Amino acid sequence: MMTPHPLDHLEQRLAQDLAWLNLPPKAWVPERAGVLDVAVIGGGVLGLTALAALRRVGITNIRGFDRAPAGREGPWITYARMETLRTRKEAAGPALGIPSLTFRAWYEAQFGAAAWDALGLIPRAQWMEYLVWYRRVLDLPLTNDAAVTEVRPDGDVVHLTAGGERLTARRVVIATGLDGLGAPSLPAVAGRVPSRFVAHGADMIDMAALQGRRVAVIGAGASAMDNAAAALEAGAASVDIFVRRPDIPRVDKFTGIGSQGMTQGYVALPDALKWAFMVAGERAQIPPPRHSVLRVVRHKGARFHLSSPIEDMAEVGDGIVITTPKGRYPVDFAIFATGFTVDFAKRPEFAALDGQVRLWRDAYAPPAGMDHDGLGSMPYLGPAFEFLPKVAGANVGHVHCFAYPAVPSHGKITSGVPSIGEGAMRLAQGIARSIFVEEGDLHLQRFHDFTTPELLGDEFTDADLKEPSHV
Repeated sequence: MMTPHPLDHLEQRLAQDLAWLNLPPKAWVPERAGVLDVAVIGGGVLGLTALAALRRVGITNIRGFDRAPAGREGPWITYARMETLRTRKEAAGPALGIPSLTFRAWYEAQFGAAAWDALGLIPRAQWMEYLVWYRRVLDLPLTNDAAVTEVRPDGDVVHLTAGGERLTARRVVIATGLDGLGAPSLPAVAGRVPSRFVAHGADMIDMAALQGRRVAVIGAGASAMDNAAAALEAGAASVDIFVRRPDIPRVDKFTGIGSQGMTQGYVALPDALKWAFMVAGERAQIPPPRHSVLRVVRHKGARFHLSSPIEDMAEVGDGIVITTPKGRYPVDFAIFATGFTVDFAKRPEFAALDGQVRLWRDAYAPPAGMDHDGLGSMPYLGPAFEFLPKVAGANVGHVHCFAYPAVPSHGKITSGVPSIGEGAMRLAQGIARSIFVEEGDLHLQRFHDFTTPELLGDEFTDADLKEPSHV
């Protein structure tokens, strides 16, 4: 007799939960030959949750596309270098309100409740294993090794090319994570030395090649600490961490106000309050997790340099010299943990959107002293994460940005695990609403055309219809 897999019982429970919830519901979108209802770009956690949420609202003619091979979508086992997720383990994340679909249910089914109680934070590789299971158990339609090379709105549809396949969809969802609408950000000073000396924290870096080398890390956030620790653990002789601020940020303001009120309410705030929140957040910055800093400082080769913006970099001999206001530092390699930009020009697949999409700087003029170029470059999105036209007539509203650049418009609902489910349902319900309204006349005609009788004529006899006698 074959021994049941530890997940078999959980999967049976999930099937029962879905049946009890009548999920997925029946499909209702009118078919159009050769046209998908929704195409989702990206198969990481945002893309998978978007696909699951679309099915939950009865939109079933959908496909997702990811450029990575199966099981390597997103950053988790590629360029992410943290040991664990930064999110508390209890966050339901992509479960969409279904208990048996949570990471906790998946973990306890295999390792037991005691192991869950003993678990601190979710190991990064295990999170990827959970996402692979999530995709499989929901049978989500994701095509791998399919890079999207074109997204072009055209009337009431959007054309796209994915993995060489030309497709048409009513709606397209961009669910590509942190660099969703741009590229890793490198300051101009990084270009003063040959590229072999420099990497971005999101690059695929051969850490083993840094053994015995002198490494610089520029930045003070979580990614900076993760890269510094990874280099030290690979045997780097030293890691100098350069921080432009006089101190490393210590308080995560957004964690302090995190709540369902913030998740559900931020999107309805007036622009001035949204802008105030985001500018204050950018100025305060998010501190690196305590455990990430401790992971760095347990190595003797780690050195922190505060009030040390990079003023110059120059190639000297077989390495480079970094200049800050405090001195000159010879190193062999520099890693810039400096975030991502939003720049359509750096994403040729989005060339048709460049200059057509309304950005925050087009929609809102901040008061004096509240300017912020980075926030101004973010897209100014509608209630369903849809792009809005920069000029009248630009047809961009059938493309939705369910990625990090949505944060100024929708709050921190696409920047981490905790609120992904709520964000995906907001996206899916908005798309369902817009498609239904778009074809309202057709649904009215369906109403008129429906002739299946409830009563068949044999429910009563002629005698039952006679009027009672009156005295």
